[in-house]
Amino acid sequence: MKLNKTLATTIALATAALLAGCASSVKLDEPAPVENRSGTPVAGGSGQPAGGGKTTGTPQTQVTTVDLSKQPSAATIGRIVYFDFDSFVLKDEFKPVVEGNAKQLAGNRGKRIVIEGHTDERGGREYNLALGQKRAEAVVKSLALLGVADTQMEAVSFGEERPAMQGSDEAAWAKNRRAELKDR
Repeated sequence: MKLNKTLATTIALATAALLAGCASSVKLDEPAPVENRSGTPVAGGSGQPAGGGKTTGTPQTQVTTVDLSKQPSAATIGRIVYFDFDSFVLKDEFKPVVEGNAKQLAGNRGKRIVIEGHTDERGGREYNLALGQKRAEAVVKSLALLGVADTQMEAVSFGEERPAMQGSDEAAWAKNRRAELKDR
């Protein structure tokens, strides 16, 4: 009997704590504030200005408009992404290259590109083909996350077969560890 009273008390306290934790100061009955294109509040559904009746005359947001017709050219944004040794992780310094190409492709849905993955000469042929493919696919995935349609991109690997620079030193290897974005 005493166990049942203790259990009932514990359940009652847990329920009270749960209900107290769910309390919110957000008023769901009031309409959400709405802004027009200039960022100024407009009247809500009840004839009152959005936000509870007062307008300050200042915009609630500071969003800058973007003109997609003024796209940067491929020459200014770059078309090559370089990778570290034995890696297919996109380095932070090449994210602007990917973002610039994504803007260009998203602005022109008819444009198609091929992303070619390349490696240096170290490693076996099959390994380098797989690594080149992973590098190309890493760029494709980044472009897709930025809004480029899958139908606009194709990832291919050339492994070590098409070096950008001949040589067996770190300078040559660094230039060969890359993914190139080429128009189709």
